[in-house]
Amino acid sequence: MPFITIIEKYVVQVLFYFILLLEIYGAAVIIFSANSVFFYFIKTSKDGQRVRLTLASYLSFGLELFLAAEILRTVISRNLEELKVLAAIIALRAIMTVLITWEIKQESKT
Repeated sequence: MPFITIIEKYVVQVLFYFILLLEIYGAAVIIFSANSVFFYFIKTSKDGQRVRLTLASYLSFGLELFLAAEILRTVISRNLEELKVLAAIIALRAIMTVLITWEIKQESKT
């Protein structure tokens, strides 16, 4: 087996673990922030706008972690069909992140 093939195999394996780690981090950010924001809202139940802004910023961060994982996944994809699906996922997550960021800015102005 050529040296390059061996290196490629290990690089793909390492990237796979980084992708998995980024997805776990993204899920953890979203889950823990949703829980903490929910309990904050239950305690105070006064400032709904602040709760929405806090949750939106955490969601945006979590989505950015997922987006980073998808970008890394493009490096190890092997065929055009995978790339098409990944491109669609990246586009949707990027749009969601932009919309959440826009909503945060709009809510901050009011």
